Amino acid sequence: MARRFERVWIALHGPGGEDGTLQGALEYLGVPYTGSGVMGSAIGMDKLRTKRLARAVGVATADFVVLSGAQDFEAALERLKLPLIVKPATQGSSVGMSKVERAADLPAAYALAARLETLVFAEAWIAGPEYTVAILQERALPSIRIETPRTFYDYEAKYFRDDTRYFCPSGLSRSAEEHLASLALAAFEAAGASGWGRADFMMDDAGRPLLLEINTVPGMTSHSLVPMAARAIGVDFEELVWRVLETSFTRRPASSPQSPV
Repeated sequence: MARRFERVWIALHGPGGEDGTLQGALEYLGVPYTGSGVMGSAIGMDKLRTKRLARAVGVATADFVVLSGAQDFEAALERLKLPLIVKPATQGSSVGMSKVERAADLPAAYALAARLETLVFAEAWIAGPEYTVAILQERALPSIRIETPRTFYDYEAKYFRDDTRYFCPSGLSRSAEEHLASLALAAFEAAGASGWGRADFMMDDAGRPLLLEINTVPGMTSHSLVPMAARAIGVDFEELVWRVLETSFTRRPASSPQSPV
């Protein structure tokens, strides 16, 4: 197979496609590919490890508690207060996430996430606006502010609703925009990610950006977030596709995070 393809433009999402599995297979075959390497892809898919690495380089995240079962519910409620959000650690597109507003609803939210995987955590609820920063060839593109009438920017809002609103430019001041860009690049680099991707943030009540996660294989439909940010700097969809492909020409050593996970 390796002799039939010069390089691979990775457009697979979720487990197997963006978690280092495909990247590892291509490394073994000696086939260049777009985006992050094995380690950066694996860490980028894991929200908990991404949080820990981001904090190690000074990028703030929402507080969280790992949930191993019912024995952790009381600790999560005491530390995070209500409301909070429960998330599976290595799923994409907000799959398996639930907002919890009553303590009695926490077991059901945990069960929903735990059906998808064993690594589940509760996170403090951040009510402020959501921003995303696309990264292309190690450069941060203009941020996008996301507004949804739903409880949060969930799977339904991302793929099926037409009432989700996107603002690019996002309305941040120049200094705030530059600060958000620096945080996105720092988190991306800390995870060992490279080439292209996205970093998602929420703003807390004090206007402080809190990293939610990074994405090493963002969507690339004509209405996805990275193409939207690229258009803001005059890069059309066709050029963007080529710019992403160019990341496969950068020979990388095996990517690694900046500090132990």
